[in-house]
Amino acid sequence: MKLEGFGLFVKDMGKMIRFYRDVLGFEIKEPEDTKNVYLQKDGVLFLLFGREDFEQMSGKSYDYAPKLNGHFEIALHVDNYAAVDEAYEKIVAQGGQPVMAPMTCPWGQRTCYIGDPEGNLVEIGSFQP
Repeated sequence: MKLEGFGLFVKDMGKMIRFYRDVLGFEIKEPEDTKNVYLQKDGVLFLLFGREDFEQMSGKSYDYAPKLNGHFEIALHVDNYAAVDEAYEKIVAQGGQPVMAPMTCPWGQRTCYIGDPEGNLVEIGSFQP
């Protein structure tokens, strides 16, 4: 098997599209009112599925973690430590939820975390001072 992509189940498709497209720079060519969205970042397929649509399609109900959650993270790499700090400030200024301000970890990575509009964690990091 080969990894093709990964996805999120979302409540507010328009808000999530605008965050991932306009704030984080994911590529998308679909309108904000579509039900399922295929985005791409650095050759990786990133899917946004409407929660209600998926439940209807699968015939099942699911529980979704409310607010800020720690079920998984999306990790993004930047070129150096300064870029981590810059990205954090820019994303928070554009509506990202501050979770953990940039810090340099004992293993040499500078990293930070923000939450997307529905509380999913996004890590931004670099190993290059």
